[in-house]
Amino acid sequence: MSTQTGVDAAGRAPVAARTLRTDRWWLQPAITVAVFVAFIIYSTIRAFANTAYYAAPYISPFYSPCLATNCIPGTGELHLVGSWWQLSPALLVLVFPLGFRFTCYYYRKAYFRSFWLSPPACAVPEPHRSYSGETRFPLIVNNAHRYFFYAGLVLNVILTYDAILGFRDAQGHWGHMGLGTLVLLTNATLLWLYSLSCHSCRHIVGGRLKHFSKHPVRYRAWTFVSRLNPRHMQFAWVSLVWVALTDAYVALVASGTFTDPRFF
Repeated sequence: MSTQTGVDAAGRAPVAARTLRTDRWWLQPAITVAVFVAFIIYSTIRAFANTAYYAAPYISPFYSPCLATNCIPGTGELHLVGSWWQLSPALLVLVFPLGFRFTCYYYRKAYFRSFWLSPPACAVPEPHRSYSGETRFPLIVNNAHRYFFYAGLVLNVILTYDAILGFRDAQGHWGHMGLGTLVLLTNATLLWLYSLSCHSCRHIVGGRLKHFSKHPVRYRAWTFVSRLNPRHMQFAWVSLVWVALTDAYVALVASGTFTDPRFF
């Protein structure tokens, strides 16, 4: 014998209002939508711009590593994609960090509540009549999060190397530093913190271990990642905003709009 449960169950008081909450519960999902949409618009424009992404020795994180032969000279010598690629080289790179963020456990919560309204907030019912979870396209792609995580680590190493190159001048001489160097260093640091605080990282480092005492190195790594994990949300937002600011800074310097201050 099945019994109906929920707000419409027998014996419960009928509630005609969508929610009885009187606070601004809609504010957080609204801010999430605004920030996401702003980043998507900006990153799309910059990805297709194919200009002002390199000002020696600084390269935009949107275009690093530059893999095509149509890259600006000085941005790299990998050239994994031949001359047949005529589009912006950023399109070859951004799919991986965007895939990592799109499938991120925290970001799922953020855009589920803001874009899918599933649910928009606690004690606020969602408008959907059915729930299929992440078993259908496109949300089934979220199951590839771990693989995007590995790709993100590779990009973090490359962006860290780019930040180290920021200690050179335009002629390639070491021992110099400008404001752009600090911008790139901060960007690389925030991306590492975001990646290492990831729930998948915590599981990969110490998950499925029955005896930590037999794996002291992994236990120490798991302890370190566990300390970062509670701040994963903060690292996710700050790193998202900062990577866009880093690209904007390089674009301003590369276009001649702003002169990079040199400290030494």
